[in-house]
Amino acid sequence: MAKATVGAAGIEYIQGAMLKPKKANGHKHGNYLIMTHRTAPTTNPNCQRIYSKPADAYTRSTDPTADELAARTRFSVVSAQVAQRKKNLATMNQDREAFEAQKNTPGGKKTLVSYLWMVVGAAYDAEHQG
Repeated sequence: MAKATVGAAGIEYIQGAMLKPKKANGHKHGNYLIMTHRTAPTTNPNCQRIYSKPADAYTRSTDPTADELAARTRFSVVSAQVAQRKKNLATMNQDREAFEAQKNTPGGKKTLVSYLWMVVGAAYDAEHQG
């Protein structure tokens, strides 16, 4: 749903989906109503936009490609392995030490989770590319 910022004079801006179509009896009623707020610096004072899209605007028109399906599979597998590895007491100390050792190096991962994603993702890629 939409996020709004309220100031002393009332609503300053709204950003996000204000209205989504209602699905009933197998079809959708209404449209999407989306508002955006530009935060980039500019000289244009008009920073608020509103868009109305049809109910089926976000319905995919093509089947996923083989690359998309492979990326989805990789994400699912790596995500599950990262979640397991975060809870694994046997490797927790080694992972933390390896993370701390690389954290302040150029290109080093700044969070433990991003480090685990890198390590587990590289292992997944090595296993499935050969």
